This record gives sequence, C-alpha cells and structure tokens, in this order.
Amino acid sequence: MGTVLVIDDNESILVSLKYVLSEDFDKVLTLNSPDKALVTLMQEEVDVVLLDMNFQIGVNTGSEGLFWLQSIKKAHPEVPVVLFTAYGEIDLAVRGLKLGASDFVVKPWDNDKLIIALKMAVEKQNKILTLDEITEEHIKKAIDKCHGNLSQAAELLGVSRQTLYNKMKKK
Repeated sequence: MGTVLVIDDNESILVSLKYVLSEDFDKVLTLNSPDKALVTLMQEEVDVVLLDMNFQIGVNTGSEGLFWLQSIKKAHPEVPVVLFTAYGEIDLAVRGLKLGASDFVVKPWDNDKLIIALKMAVEKQNKILTLDEITEEHIKKAIDKCHGNLSQAAELLGVSRQTLYNKMKKK
C-alpha cells in the first residue's frame, strides 16, 4: 500500500504501529518528534502521515498536532494526514478536519479501524475527480467563503451571478 510516516513521542506506540502497519504498508517510517517531519517528507515518498496531537508531557490540548498538521499540509498538500490522540474531543477533531486532516483516530486504537482510516485517506487523496466535481467543489468553497452571498461568490469566481446560478442548477 505504499509508505506511512508515523509521528508519535511514545516509543512503545511507534514500535507497536511499526509491527501492526508493516502487514499492510510496504514501508513504515517512524519519528518520535515532528521536528524532522518536513525533512522526511522531502526525502521520502510518503503516502500518508499518522500524526500524534501532543508531544509535550502534561500538555493535551492538541495545539502542537494542529500546528504540525498545518505545516505538513502547507509544504505537502498532496499527502493525507490522519490525526492520532488519546484526548479525543469532538471540538479537536472538527478543528483538525477543517485544517485539512483526512481523519481522526483515538488511542487506544483498534488495529483494523486504524488501517482502514489510513487506507481510505490514501485512496481519497489518489481519487481523480471529474471536471464537474472539481467545479462543484470550487463553487461550494467560494459560496462558503462569501457566507452564502451568491453575488460575492460570482465576483470572486470571475463569472456573472447568472452563470454561477446556471452552474449550480446543473448539479
């Protein structure tokens, strides 16, 4: 299935995941700190990243994971990132997904569900969209950015309001 990069500060978790994931992935890379993640992503062809959310002892806000998620997505937007944490709050999961995470897995994890989440993230990233799907997605983003104002969205997209409306009717 390719290469997975696991980033977690717990050595036991890294060893466990290397063992578990090696059955489904050709290569399992591990880092005990996110500091070398961007360098590793430049040097290796990584298909998916499994990123812990907390790296400092006593800190469980997930802010470190969100920071590194954004850094990875900015430098390597094509690489899906699955967030991984023992502190699975809905708010944290939603923030992670909004910032570009493909999925959110809570520790302790179920091996099968974790593997499915990683595989689905890779498959979703590799899916080729039709031109209509890309157009629809782009229009949706423009409308969201303009808080539902179709006139502003049309202006942002560089089309008339009527053209935007016609494209929306095609769905």
